[in-house]
Parts: sequence; C-alpha cells; structure tokens
Amino acid sequence: GKLFRWPDLQHPAELKPLCQCQSFGVADGPTVCCNPYHFSRLCGPESPPPPYSRLSPNDEQKPLDLSDSTLSYTETEATNSPNVTPGDFSDASTSPDAVKRSHWCNVAYWEHRTRVGRLYTVYEQSVSIFYDLPQGNGFCLGQLNLDNRSETVRRTRSKIGYGILLSKEPDGVWAYNRSEHPIFVNSPTLDIPNCRTLIGRKVMPGYSIKVFDYEKSCLLQHTAELDYADGPYDPNSVRISFAKGWGPCYSRQFITSCPCWLEILLSNNR
Repeated sequence: GKLFRWPDLQHPAELKPLCQCQSFGVADGPTVCCNPYHFSRLCGPESPPPPYSRLSPNDEQKPLDLSDSTLSYTETEATNSPNVTPGDFSDASTSPDAVKRSHWCNVAYWEHRTRVGRLYTVYEQSVSIFYDLPQGNGFCLGQLNLDNRSETVRRTRSKIGYGILLSKEPDGVWAYNRSEHPIFVNSPTLDIPNCRTLIGRKVMPGYSIKVFDYEKSCLLQHTAELDYADGPYDPNSVRISFAKGWGPCYSRQFITSCPCWLEILLSNNR
C-alpha cells in the first residue's frame, strides 16, 4: 500500500479491507491478499471540523484513535479485482436463492418529497446502488421513470454515476462513495445523543463511513428521550443524499428538499 498508493502510510492499522475481497474477514486463511486496491484507508478527524462534522473543536487536538469505529475510511473501487467481472451483476432482490433468506434492509429512492419506483429489498451482504452500469449486484436508479422531472433533479441524477456500495458487516452498515461527487449521510447512530439538530456527514468520493452501528443503536434505544424527537422518527433508518447536503448549514433544511436521496430501512433481523 505504501509503495503503490500511500507514501505517507505508517501502520497497517490504518487500513481496512474492502468487503468484495475474498480474503475479507478470513482469519488465518491459507492466502493473504496484498492488492493495495482491495484496501481502504482510515482517516483522522478533519481540522478544523466543518459544520457537518460531529466532532467538536476540542477533538481536533486529540491523537488519532484507530479504535474509533465512527471515523471515515478512504477507499477505491475494486474495478481491477480479478474476483469481480462486469457480467457478475444481477438483480439480487429477485434471485431464487435470495428469496429463501431474510432481508436485512429495504431501500427507497426519493426525488424531493416523491418516492420513485418500488421498495428495493436487499438479501445479499452488500449491494450497489447506482445510476450507470455497476460492477456487481445492485439497484439501478437510472431505470426508474418519473414524469415531469425538474432540471435540478435531472442534473443531480447525472452525478450519481457508480453511486454507493452498502455492506452489512459484523460491526454495522457501511456506505462507500463510488461516485465522483460527495454524498451526505445521516442516521441515529451518527447523531449526537439528545441533539435536536440532525448531524449530516459529508462523504467525499472514494471514502466510506459506518452509517449505522448496531451496538450503539441498542444503547440509544434504551436511553433515548422521545421528547427530543421532532416528528416521525425511525431508529433503524439511514438517509443518504447524492451531491446535495441539508441541515442548518445548507439552504435545504430538510432532506425532502434534496433532489435525489435514499432511505435505508434496516430490518430488525441481524
């Protein structure tokens, strides 16, 4: 990794393997992957933290804690992987083998306040959500038709490209930005507890972030004060906007003002 990608890399603990690699999660396996493009890089907090960050100004002086699972990762697409070929992709939600298994999430695609297309059910451990043709199983947003789309929506849809990769891993759900534009994410486990303002995290191209933490979610559901919830609140949902942010630091105060966004509805089946 240091030779081919990151000259400033100092320790293997700064790296995390991509979920598509066959060596992912295999302890003491017969082979060890050394392809630098099958790994992601752990990033420390930004300095100074921008408005969308959950980190306070005091956090920027703290040393990087490699055990902090909420930090972002820098990742690159595994398009050169010998394990992934363009012909491998199919609709994972309708395959006969998938129907026998329980799903772990449903994905809804929205344009402003209008849900477009059907609810996409995910059975596989990872799924690509994209506009253009993917490198694996996935949900193609480019095939969803809607009459009288605004020009803003059309421009934003053109920026989705390869979109995102969602993966269910033992510690939570990860989102990897495969597009060429930033995405903005929010979930209960990314928010500051009892904060009335939703925290949106900006994820640049090539980065990934743990959008949902199962362990933290269990703690929040036991300690949450419902008085702080403004309107409908789903403790098992994740919202992801393509290219456009929302919140107190943006002209769009609510995600329903964003041109193209996803609602990830997580199942209780872990």
